[in-house]
Amino acid sequence: MDNMLKSNIDWAKQTILLTGGTGSFGKHFCHVMLKKYHPRVIRIYSRDELKQFEMRQKFGEKGLRYFIGDVRDVDRLRRAMNGVDIIIHAAALKQVPACEYNPIEAVKTNINGAQNVIDAAIDAGVKKVVALSTDKAVNPVNLYGATKLCAEKLFVQGNAYSGGREPRFSCVRYGNVIGSRGSVIPLFKEQKENGKITITDQRMTRFWITLDQAVDLVVLALTHMQGGEIFVPRIPSMRIVDMAKAVAPNCAIEEIGIRPGEKLHEVLVTEEEGRNTVSYNGIYVVMPQFSWWKRDNYRSGKKLPDGFYYCSKENDHWIGVEDLRNVVYGSLS
Repeated sequence: MDNMLKSNIDWAKQTILLTGGTGSFGKHFCHVMLKKYHPRVIRIYSRDELKQFEMRQKFGEKGLRYFIGDVRDVDRLRRAMNGVDIIIHAAALKQVPACEYNPIEAVKTNINGAQNVIDAAIDAGVKKVVALSTDKAVNPVNLYGATKLCAEKLFVQGNAYSGGREPRFSCVRYGNVIGSRGSVIPLFKEQKENGKITITDQRMTRFWITLDQAVDLVVLALTHMQGGEIFVPRIPSMRIVDMAKAVAPNCAIEEIGIRPGEKLHEVLVTEEEGRNTVSYNGIYVVMPQFSWWKRDNYRSGKKLPDGFYYCSKENDHWIGVEDLRNVVYGSLS
């Protein structure tokens, strides 16, 4: 994804609504936007007043507005979207065990909330909407992944509901975010103090992306989207055991067994999707299969070989122990 970013958007004229704006991605998105792109305003939409207070203390109110609201509340979403040009939909219940134990709540937020964002965006005449998805939405084995797969389908098909006009809906799909609240790094750092790291399986691999790369991917999606695409970054894989060694090189490692709803390896593009995917501008673009959809923005995209799929186990780009240590203790300590 290096050097891929050439945005043609006049950001100074854009009003952005960011759902789930107090999360790890949301805070970094605001940091990058305010420093580099200078949009007219970013509206932070979330339900946690404490996190909004903490964010206000860090960022202030210049260029930011803070809206208390839940994506389950479509009327509040419509009010928050008044005059908005761009929506980044990052709000979701993301913790796998919490979603497994509270499945109806996960459906209400991740699926019904996605529908509410789509309906409100159409009613408000928003121009572009990008939803954040995850590798766990691909061939899901847990409820979190299943709800995100459903959300992806809703956003891709949302373009049919807007009838070829605005808004346009697309998704970005990526792997684990280094340094996010859900990352394994804080857990390993805590376990390090006890002299023993626990991992579920020595064979496990994962895709990893930095917050900077995640924001860049969203900006690229907004720049190039026609509506209906799923944008997938080319990012490195890592072995979970290597991350444990990077965080705590002198600690014992105990294998405790794979947990319910957990995969050994993650997939970002399935073989079925690969047939309708192009390599474009440093990323993969999964194109929608609408009869009316034309790949105007991707005519220079490279068709992928038959049988292509993108799996963390079979990636051609890996990040090893030393590089992981530099990332963990260089940028995150």
